[in-house]
Amino acid sequence: MFITRFAPSPTGPLHLGHAYSAMLAHDRAEAERGTFLLRIDDLDRSRCRAEWEVQIFDDLAWLGLTWPKPVMRQSERLPVYRSALAGLWEMGLLYPCHCSRADIRAAAYAPQEGAALHGPDGLIYPGTCRPATPPAGPVPDHAALRLDMARALATLDEPPEFFEQGRKIIPDNMVQTVGDVVLARRDMGASYHLAVVLDDAEQKISHVIRGADLLEATQIHVLLQRLLRLPTPVYHHHVLIRDENGKRLAKRDDARAIATYRAEGRSPRDIRRMVGL
Repeated sequence: MFITRFAPSPTGPLHLGHAYSAMLAHDRAEAERGTFLLRIDDLDRSRCRAEWEVQIFDDLAWLGLTWPKPVMRQSERLPVYRSALAGLWEMGLLYPCHCSRADIRAAAYAPQEGAALHGPDGLIYPGTCRPATPPAGPVPDHAALRLDMARALATLDEPPEFFEQGRKIIPDNMVQTVGDVVLARRDMGASYHLAVVLDDAEQKISHVIRGADLLEATQIHVLLQRLLRLPTPVYHHHVLIRDENGKRLAKRDDARAIATYRAEGRSPRDIRRMVGL
């Protein structure tokens, strides 16, 4: 059964890039006689707004997309994420981190470190809080938790490979190129990486269709799937919709918001033509 999804965050208006991703997934599901799901990524409660969620439903319906109801919301799944974190903690793969972004930046750019390295989450964590042995006791509450990448990889019999549009991808040296990623944030309970993996498994997602900007993150997701004994979907990372200067669109780019084009009298067919569908 072909099942895919579109999982926007209600932190601003959907733009042409969102329209392309959602319509591409919806078209593929229809072609495969499968299911297209809408999921709301609302972990960041400080930035999510109810009015933006309403706008998401309205814009997607206007584009002609349909999906089963009710939709899954990440804010309602915190106990599931916490349970997964507890399992990884018991495996000795997590540790609390008290570094701020400024701390990480200062350590990464220290003269003795050489050129700072960047990974899927930005600056690669220098390991400041990483303990020599796994921490004991209960999982800390309201603490940032990082995955000990070296220990995690050591538990696997084979690297976390995946298929991207039929091409096998085998990540190389994730300790150096990815680092110890955050799986739980102080203010959100879970990170995007952990939530998306658990949500895809819960919804039995067979195919993940998303932007090329998330291709580097996929190796993290496949690693977590292996650690948590979850299935790995087939991945398709599509091209990004960019402006006339080649810059990828962001939610703050209201000039290319779907709602703006609607207000100008454009049709869903116009939007499809604008994004190459």
